[in-house]
Amino acid sequence: MSNVTDRLTRLRALMEREGIDAFITPSTDPHCGEYIPERWKSRRWISGFTGSAGISVVTLHEAALWTDSRYFIQAAEQLKDTGYVLMKEKIEGTPSVDEWLARVVKEGGTVALDGWVNTVEDVADMRARLAQHGLTLRADIDPYAEIWTDRPAIPDSKVFVQGVEYAGETASSKIARVRKAIGQHALLTTFLEDIAWTLNLRADDILYTPFFVSYLIITPDDATLYINSEKVPTEVADYLRGEGVGLRPYESIVADLAACKLPVEVQPNKTNYATYRAIKKPVEKESPIPHMLMFKNPTEIAGYRRAMEKDGVAMVKWMKWTLENVPKGGETELSLAAKLEALRREQPLCMGISFESIMGYAHHGAIVHYDPTPETDIEVKPEGLLLIDSGGQYLDGTTDITRTLPLGPLTRQMRRDYTLVLKGWINLGRATFPRGTNGTQLDTLARMDMWRYGINYLHGTGHGVGQFMSVHENIDLHQFRMQWRPTPLLPGMIITVEPGIYIEGSHGVRHEDTMLVVNANFAGPDGKAVEPTAQPYDGPVAEGITFGPYYTFEHLTVCPIITSPILTDMLTEEERSWFNRYQQTVFDRLSPHLDEEHRNWLYEVTRPI
Repeated sequence: MSNVTDRLTRLRALMEREGIDAFITPSTDPHCGEYIPERWKSRRWISGFTGSAGISVVTLHEAALWTDSRYFIQAAEQLKDTGYVLMKEKIEGTPSVDEWLARVVKEGGTVALDGWVNTVEDVADMRARLAQHGLTLRADIDPYAEIWTDRPAIPDSKVFVQGVEYAGETASSKIARVRKAIGQHALLTTFLEDIAWTLNLRADDILYTPFFVSYLIITPDDATLYINSEKVPTEVADYLRGEGVGLRPYESIVADLAACKLPVEVQPNKTNYATYRAIKKPVEKESPIPHMLMFKNPTEIAGYRRAMEKDGVAMVKWMKWTLENVPKGGETELSLAAKLEALRREQPLCMGISFESIMGYAHHGAIVHYDPTPETDIEVKPEGLLLIDSGGQYLDGTTDITRTLPLGPLTRQMRRDYTLVLKGWINLGRATFPRGTNGTQLDTLARMDMWRYGINYLHGTGHGVGQFMSVHENIDLHQFRMQWRPTPLLPGMIITVEPGIYIEGSHGVRHEDTMLVVNANFAGPDGKAVEPTAQPYDGPVAEGITFGPYYTFEHLTVCPIITSPILTDMLTEEERSWFNRYQQTVFDRLSPHLDEEHRNWLYEVTRPI
């Protein structure tokens, strides 16, 4: 609390000197990442709130922080006595940032933000909103460069090549596809996910995500990676040269953009405003790269399957160990998270975890994105529910899985919630749908049984997952979500299914698998399944099938769900049959990789219900 108070004092002194009435700090960096380097965690530094999503707004006399439902409980605790007011997003009565500023800043006042960590779209939107209230916007100041005296440096991990044996396509081939899409324009790519995929490069600049701080410009004639030179070993520089990619210093990006005579395509919601304003002929347009990387090629799909099996082995060992050791006493949320990470790291090609494990016991399970810390860690007892949402990074794939473990006696409500979430997971996870269907249209399948009980959850039900990239890939495109997402789900796409129920002060339940969109069994005229490809099936459709072809999901995740909490009379016969087939598949896929002890345990927990 005292640190936050002191930092607010320093920020306000700078604001007074610069003639600024309010300063907005988002949870972003110059590359619009979800997981950002320590250098750009300014919102955390100024507010003390450690959640991944939030916006800090500081005036000369007040401060407020906006965050979403995942962090309401956490934010309320961390903002206590700091001078910040918590603003709960999407809750009736909560003002937007501009509405709040209109109340607390006099007309004619100046609001500022840093153009390096705000997108073109965000700056334009905020400028227009503020203008309606008679307020002006500055986007040319970074106060943290001055007041954050021990600010971390830009990360300097070494870049390495993600071989074609995992990527399935060379960088030069991907660049050629991009050139075909942009014609005689240049393309500025500031989004690290897109750069890593295009160049088949990985590094360790970003926690949990194998990206590297950089920019990429592709023109009809050349491609240039802007990166600090000490990050690029000689063999990687040689590799890039062979793929037709040159190197320039990271800080040269603005000068080179200013000198570029070609029209430069930028995606407004993934390009920081500081680079955009340096371009002479900007063309605001959606980048072609996300639409390319969302379709996984056969090599990548094979890698996912291998990675999921390895991850399933680690999860089975952890589940068995946890259920046997919690009753002995002494285990905590952090110790269980450490055990799971250690078991993952034993697996071949494991490079670490894909995000901080969400290990929520009892009431902590109701905090959707709860990450245990030494301050919040609690003992896990042989009673109630434990929610674990975690994943691994493997050279051949990224995993994301949630399971909820019953540790002992459960209330009737806990068992009901466990079963309702299972029904949503089953009904969305076994969906069959025609071409043109998007994730918003399918999202209801995960929620409809909960709605009958007056229960809902506010987070999305599914997102893309990268291939040794980001665990939240293409987050603006294909999703399961109540909010409209028009991108249709097509074969070759990866997406999670993760409904949940959260009872504050009591428990949380979530089940999650990562899935591949595939052609449905009746897509072909012979009635046989068509092999998953990176493109939709456009061949003949079986007689009598209308408005096809049809698609469904292959569950890439192979991990059992503990059946003891299930209220089986709440399941339909169809749901029960599908679930039993899933559990059998888990046993069939994982048992060859397990010793006799773990194989016998898995056999017991996957018995049909």
